[in-house]
Amino acid sequence: MYPHHREREQPIFSARAHVFQIDPTTKRNWIPASKHAVTVSFFYDANRNVYRIISVGGTKAIINCTVTPSMTFTKTSQKFGQWADSRANTVYGLGFATEQQLHQFSDKFKEVKDAARLAREKSQDKELANTALTIAAPQFSQSPPVMCVNGPEDKLFRSQSADITLASEKERIKKMLSEGSICEMNLEAELFTLQDSNSKLVAALHEANANVEQWKKQLSAYQEETERLREQVAELEAHGGQGPSDLLKDELTQSLEELEALLKAKDEEIHILQSKKAEYHAMEHERDEAIHRLREMEMRNSELERRIQNTEQNLNNSLEDRDRMDTEIQRAIEILDIKIFDLNDLRQSLVKLIDK
Repeated sequence: MYPHHREREQPIFSARAHVFQIDPTTKRNWIPASKHAVTVSFFYDANRNVYRIISVGGTKAIINCTVTPSMTFTKTSQKFGQWADSRANTVYGLGFATEQQLHQFSDKFKEVKDAARLAREKSQDKELANTALTIAAPQFSQSPPVMCVNGPEDKLFRSQSADITLASEKERIKKMLSEGSICEMNLEAELFTLQDSNSKLVAALHEANANVEQWKKQLSAYQEETERLREQVAELEAHGGQGPSDLLKDELTQSLEELEALLKAKDEEIHILQSKKAEYHAMEHERDEAIHRLREMEMRNSELERRIQNTEQNLNNSLEDRDRMDTEIQRAIEILDIKIFDLNDLRQSLVKLIDK
């Protein structure tokens, strides 16, 4: 019966859009009627003076709605609009690619609705028949369903909520891994700094060791000279009057004091170098601790990578389960669409019988 009607009807306007139907249970959520954008067309039956909106997806009719003067097309967002079909007891929603396409469809809907109103005024018999059918048909509120503030775009991908949850978990683990990588980079930089300081300390230590050896040799020479001078002083004192003058004694005593002061200064330098050696050992200990922390961070990164792999596997499994569920739901929807379409054809047959 549907192909026979299409032979008599002529298309007057077409647009491509994603088709939705209101959830019959909640009357709030949208159920996608097509996976992709389909052609939605206005048809005019000159013999019956009737306007219809028809959309076919594959071999089934997604929309088969007769336009009446009481219908209203409501724009609920920049790219989405809806209208209620009381005869089908449902609300249709269309999501367009651009705002301009939505305006064009809305203008054509208003034009077709006005034409349907004029046709009803000119044909009293058809108006009475349509009035009788409207009374007999179950009434459906044409008030637009409550939509979210952002429009129905938030409802377009309800079936992907599992993807969003798993993706957020994956992003969280990646963030943890990124933070671990940053810590690892910081530890590596600290390790490089310690290694550089270690190299400088080693060079300074080698230089200090060389200086210590040189200073030890000088110290031995000074000590020998001091002992020799002391022996000379003692020998001179032993000879009594045959010794040098007081001036020579003073000079020897001054030289001895200078040598003792120099010896004391060299001892202090040796103590300073020994303290630096202790600091070098402390730096080596800090370097070992940094290497240990770096290894622990590498183990943590390996654990995070393993968790990411497990999460990706769970995500793939969830996607497969969702695809299977979507397939089953789509099959059930197709069966329901066929039943609804058959009932609609039967109704139109009854309308014909009433007209006769």
